[in-house]
Amino acid sequence: MLRISLLVAALTVPLLTESVWSQEPVERLKVSLKARPFNLKQVKLLDGPFRDAMERDRKYLHSLDADRLLHTWRINAGLPTDAEPLGGWERPNCELRGHTLGHYLSACALMYASTGDEKLKAKADAILAELAKCQKALGDSGYLSAFPESLIDRVENCQRVWAPFYTLHKVFAGLQDMYSHCGNEQALEIVEKMAGWLKGRLGKIDEAQMDRILNHTEQGGMNETLANLYSVTGNRDYLAMARRFDQKRYVEPLARGEDKLKGEHVNSFIPNMIGTARQYEMSGNERDRKIAEYFWNEVTSARTYCTGGTSNEEHWRSDPYQLADQLGDHTQETCCTYNMLKLTRHLFCWKPNPKYADYYERALWTSILGTQNPETGMMMYFVTLATGRWKMFNLPTESFWCCTGTGIENHAKYGDSIYFHSGDSLFVNQFIASEAEWKEKGVKVRQETTFPERESTALIVRTDKPVKFSMRVRVPYWASKGVTVKLNGEPLKRNVKPCSYLAVNRTWKDGDKLEVAMPMSLHPDAMPDDKTLVSLMYGPFVLAGKLGGKGLTTENTHTSQNWYKFEGVATAPPLLGDINNLNAWIKPVKGELLTFRTTGQEKNFTLIPYYRLFGERYVVYWNVYKKGSPEHRRMLERLAAEQRRAAHRLDKVEIGDAKSEKDHALKGSSTASGQHAGRQWRHAQDGGWFSYRLKVRPDGQNTLVCTYWGSDSGARMFDVLVEGEKVATQTLNGNRPEKFFEVEYKLPIGLTQGKENILSGFKATRATTRAESSGARC
Repeated sequence: MLRISLLVAALTVPLLTESVWSQEPVERLKVSLKARPFNLKQVKLLDGPFRDAMERDRKYLHSLDADRLLHTWRINAGLPTDAEPLGGWERPNCELRGHTLGHYLSACALMYASTGDEKLKAKADAILAELAKCQKALGDSGYLSAFPESLIDRVENCQRVWAPFYTLHKVFAGLQDMYSHCGNEQALEIVEKMAGWLKGRLGKIDEAQMDRILNHTEQGGMNETLANLYSVTGNRDYLAMARRFDQKRYVEPLARGEDKLKGEHVNSFIPNMIGTARQYEMSGNERDRKIAEYFWNEVTSARTYCTGGTSNEEHWRSDPYQLADQLGDHTQETCCTYNMLKLTRHLFCWKPNPKYADYYERALWTSILGTQNPETGMMMYFVTLATGRWKMFNLPTESFWCCTGTGIENHAKYGDSIYFHSGDSLFVNQFIASEAEWKEKGVKVRQETTFPERESTALIVRTDKPVKFSMRVRVPYWASKGVTVKLNGEPLKRNVKPCSYLAVNRTWKDGDKLEVAMPMSLHPDAMPDDKTLVSLMYGPFVLAGKLGGKGLTTENTHTSQNWYKFEGVATAPPLLGDINNLNAWIKPVKGELLTFRTTGQEKNFTLIPYYRLFGERYVVYWNVYKKGSPEHRRMLERLAAEQRRAAHRLDKVEIGDAKSEKDHALKGSSTASGQHAGRQWRHAQDGGWFSYRLKVRPDGQNTLVCTYWGSDSGARMFDVLVEGEKVATQTLNGNRPEKFFEVEYKLPIGLTQGKENILSGFKATRATTRAESSGARC
């Protein structure tokens, strides 16, 4: 068999277009952009953490075997392949197989635009040639995928299927990126054939059926990629097809200014909003703009953590501004941040408001740069914000999650939002060591900075002849101490406020140097619904408390399971201090950059930026109380009540903990355990059961206390058994939404009298039964 490594006679043609939306043909862009990003080829990263991350990503892209990436595509096309299958979501029987290759093509195209890596481009070009063979082998319809077309039949019939349109979106996007960034005409030919196939399928589906399809499965950003295809080709059929993928359940409440996001799957929702934004640019429809802007404002103000990320267990689980109880093991899917940054970039182009760049900065450093392991180059699925957890990463060939795919793109395109331009204005949005070439002005601007190690940046102009323009440098929201400015070494007086732009309008000459110093300071970021639950910030950086790395190794910090389970977590006590005067009790550590230490606490902690913390357990959100305050007194009262209760507790099972369940003689049938909202659970289904043996007081009253999840629904009904006798029947049907709640079962004395322990069990009588914890007290 001829292997792909021998097929580097790849298509090489001149670059016919720039990025699919950074350089639009005038006749297709229906709105006037107030700012435009620089093409990736015009921005070069210089030495610093972002270039380091990009180089690690480039190494990983080179390491992935093309034949293994193509394996399931060839199988589906009936072509020979002897490659070893990849693992995880790329397994031959996984319904999402093929999504990674779409991401991979995008990442290679972005990396080529960022670095000029011809070897990587040739590898991607060769893969495209093989995809063309697969498309031809599949027939004349234009269909191309790593899974059979029968999956599309199933989704159209609203049968159970994972997310075929989501996967196809990644392929569409990868092919378009290869055309736009690498000039590969074959990529455009392939994707137009795919669009022709899709047009034929959509033509047989009415609006009612399309609504059912979109509500049934995850479609990703099909509306975005079809609008992008229109922008390149001018074929209006593609713009009409994009509209078919607007999910009405999503957009209609937003158009009315209503937040109906609770319960929605976040990484389905945001890509659809990016498509809405793109359609606004292509159509000029003001409704699209209103939807995208309202959505962005609502998510970033009411549903975003201190890190700039959003989602809990992939969903918005709560009402707006209700986040204090949304800190679990599976907060903040990294894909969601990737997509929020894409949406933010669109909105900044419409209205270059510094608030967009402020958000972008916080999310980029903490939730993108901070999710790549500097030792292995691997990436994270969830940014876990529950206390005592640690960063978990993918395995190189076994963990092809959605966040692996967006991850390899993230680290290939850091240059895409540092600079923007508009007329005679140059916007400097991010403080990242880099150089931008402004071809229209014949100017290069070099940004020399070691930010955040030094709280400043220097911008040096290179030009063959004097040129007039306005240098507009973002003054961040966190620059509360003000900024100082020097032009060619001389102080330049400017009265600027945080969250604004410092504008220097002049005729610039070769070698002119603008220096801007922006001192950072400590400040709190409290939960909107609990002002005592606080993250500690320094400038744009989330400070994480170090809780130690004992027992953490490469083996238990890298996994193939995206719904990872943490064992051996740490705890952190409350902190006492005034959140309005953090400098009084948090001090910089002498001789250590960006390192702080709490003082005056029962136990003091070292704090460093989350993006720099690896191989340790951590805490991001702290319970902070001002000593003697009403909140502090209530906390002490709760603690005392818990201690009194603990004194009466005879025994406790830690549900889902292997050792605790073994110690309590777990038995059962048709039972399983898992994690939810930071707690471990066990359930039984289809008439199954499980039981534990618990200590009791032999000569008095005993009470069995069980904790349940208040959003369990579907009328879960089960019997609570003690020594084989039913003591209660419990039903779970949304009893206390989004809350854990306890139920006490007072046990008949005859069941416990004269006994040291009892058998306590749960038997499903309808659907399933689920318990979070189980204990007994007298």
